Amino acid sequence: MTSDFDVIVVGGGAAGMSAAIEAADKGARVLLVEARAKLGGSTSLSGGAFYAAGTSVQKECGITDTPDEMFRYYMVLNQYRVEPHLVRVLCDRAADALEWLIGFGAQFPAERLYKSGVDGTLRGHREVDQGAGIAAALDAAVSRRSIDVVYKTRARSFLLNDDGTVAGLRLDDGNVTAPAVVLATGGFGNNQRLLTELYPEAARAADWAWYIGVEECRGDGIEMGRQIGADITGHGRGLLLLTPGFAHDVESYQPSWLVYVSRLGRRFIDETTEYAVVSGVVNALPNSECFAIFDEAGRLAAKPPPPTVKNPFSNPQWEADRLKQLADTGRIVRAETIELLGERAGVEPGALRATLERYNADCDRGEDTMFFKPAAHLRKISRGPFYAVRLRPAIVALTSAGLRIDEKTRVLTRQNRPIPGLYAAGETTGGVLGERYIGGGNSIANAVVFGRIAGVEASDYASTASRAP
Repeated sequence: MTSDFDVIVVGGGAAGMSAAIEAADKGARVLLVEARAKLGGSTSLSGGAFYAAGTSVQKECGITDTPDEMFRYYMVLNQYRVEPHLVRVLCDRAADALEWLIGFGAQFPAERLYKSGVDGTLRGHREVDQGAGIAAALDAAVSRRSIDVVYKTRARSFLLNDDGTVAGLRLDDGNVTAPAVVLATGGFGNNQRLLTELYPEAARAADWAWYIGVEECRGDGIEMGRQIGADITGHGRGLLLLTPGFAHDVESYQPSWLVYVSRLGRRFIDETTEYAVVSGVVNALPNSECFAIFDEAGRLAAKPPPPTVKNPFSNPQWEADRLKQLADTGRIVRAETIELLGERAGVEPGALRATLERYNADCDRGEDTMFFKPAAHLRKISRGPFYAVRLRPAIVALTSAGLRIDEKTRVLTRQNRPIPGLYAAGETTGGVLGERYIGGGNSIANAVVFGRIAGVEASDYASTASRAP
């Protein structure tokens, strides 16, 4: 029996669009199913960074880098608690995927290359128009191909052949058949039940928590895959960002002049540490929280980045008048002395005083002797009133648990067997992204690299299936 399509791709973010494009370029008849009214997914809301080694952009900057070095860093940072065979594919193919995006019109100029991570190598490639630029380039590539796209439509379950192979999908408005399906439905940040089950650290943030992906990311692909025996991996993994909870704005980059202390009144980290690492450190503290300390001089000097600085993580909340308003309403703890500040915030007062005395002495010397924070970011805390802001890792930037796949993006069962005709890529999958996010652009690289593979593999499978007797 002839199927309606060769390949159905569910989800129109970076992973789904990449899969649809590659499948179409292989000659497959492709249907792209999107729950939103437009393509782009959570990629379109992101900062638009792409993590890769050995790229033309790096070479333009005179940087010698290799996939081997990226792999070493990736695995060590994650203590080898990810799937090495998948990470190897990501590292080997990320540079080619970046060039592929550039070929579609995405722009990653050399001057926007940055150190995305904690190992010192510049591997973060920032798109001029951020995530929206990457999404627009892929959307335009989709529109130039004979890809059928349906919007405002959700996939509900699979159609299966008698032998258990994939035969298509049940959609909101009816059934559609195809021998191969690619699940690229994004994360599950808007599904509280899945957060509780698969990412309990995020669920524990309770009413502080919020998800920065699109509203339609509810874990559909995970739910559908499990219905037909797919295995799930990556439990408890994702990316939480620190937030003071001032508002539902992305506040992952707190001002560098703050001093972080635990409830014990002690510093525990260089406050300029990469956001991908600091949240995990805070999560291990008592109550999974810390306090950002500053004084009146710091408040008066506080101002958001100038409008010429294009940064999706910039936030107007850290501004002098706004901080006063938040202190006046009790959202920020304020006191005339350090000891009283500690009492009001629930931080050990004597330890807080000793911590700040040493910090101020380091500021006078121009050297952080405890955590080696760069001297340019040292600012004394000595002029009252004093302030304390509670910070928690509560912004759900990424969910990293999902369907288990192999190097060909085939979805695997708990018996370690591929489900014939079923592929997955991007945030829907697990095993690639670990307990430590390696740096900005890791998730988009993951989506595009494995989305492309899924499109090729699904097309090849569909071609073989169509020739079967």
